[in-house]
Amino acid sequence: MKGWEFTGTHQPLKIVEKPDPTAKPGYVVLKTLAGGLCHSDVSALDIESWMPQFNVPVIMGHEVCGEIVEIGEGVEGFEVGDVVAVCPLYAKDGTTPGYTRDGGYGTMTTAPVEQLVKVPEGVSPAQAAAATDAGATSYHALCAVGGAKEGTKVGIIGVGGLGQFAVSIGVAKGCEVYVATRKPSAQELSLKLGATEVKSNIKEFEDKQLDLIVDFAGAGTTTDDALKTVKPHGKVVLVGMAGDTATIYSYSMIFKELTFQGSMGSTTDDLKDVLDLLASGKLDPELHTCKFEEIADGIDLLREGKVSGRLACVYED
Repeated sequence: MKGWEFTGTHQPLKIVEKPDPTAKPGYVVLKTLAGGLCHSDVSALDIESWMPQFNVPVIMGHEVCGEIVEIGEGVEGFEVGDVVAVCPLYAKDGTTPGYTRDGGYGTMTTAPVEQLVKVPEGVSPAQAAAATDAGATSYHALCAVGGAKEGTKVGIIGVGGLGQFAVSIGVAKGCEVYVATRKPSAQELSLKLGATEVKSNIKEFEDKQLDLIVDFAGAGTTTDDALKTVKPHGKVVLVGMAGDTATIYSYSMIFKELTFQGSMGSTTDDLKDVLDLLASGKLDPELHTCKFEEIADGIDLLREGKVSGRLACVYED
């Protein structure tokens, strides 16, 4: 097998050849069909504080869709030939694809059975790979943590790879979705996806009495703006990590009796729901693809902010 290996911060990814993996108990071996590229990988390459999360050297790529080619002892409910998506979190042994075990930037990888979700007919490998992180993370924040349901008035801050999924999921769930994003192309995309209204700042929706605001930017001021805007007894969910601190107006929290909660990652249930929405046609995220040989170039495009939507490497037979 071949893969793009990560060895440390400020070190470029390099293609390496390794023996094909074998299935240990509780695991399957996958032929990678698609591996999503994520901006967090750019952060790992550029920011030293990310290093404790990695067991290097490791083949990067935490967004994985693959075909099962081997099944380990004790694996039930899956067969060779099944196409599956891999939830990046909550492996029983504590491992994470692309961080502590080889991931989707390789032509083959492995995954424990508890992280597997079968990909429905009609969902492409690129869609399934993007669903594992951007899709399921957005779903978890909006629905599992935020409690969004039909009729909920939802504010979305930031429409990048995650935010665009959140807009579509909110619309599919029958929510009124109000979007705050400064980028004109993201504003246009949000309206195309069915947003009720789009502005440059969430505070412009203060009169809408929003039940829930999900902050996919996390730029400090965006979180404070959300708390000032959400209605009394409302909820603000923080996902984005553009900044590591935020100063909030405490009177908003106290006098409006707000709920403020963080959201990280997702579960296999979240991933299954997103894949089902994709299969139904209710979700149609903006996706771009590249070839295996172009993964390093794709990372550079992410670093330069030149990717709209999500980017995935699609592997050829």
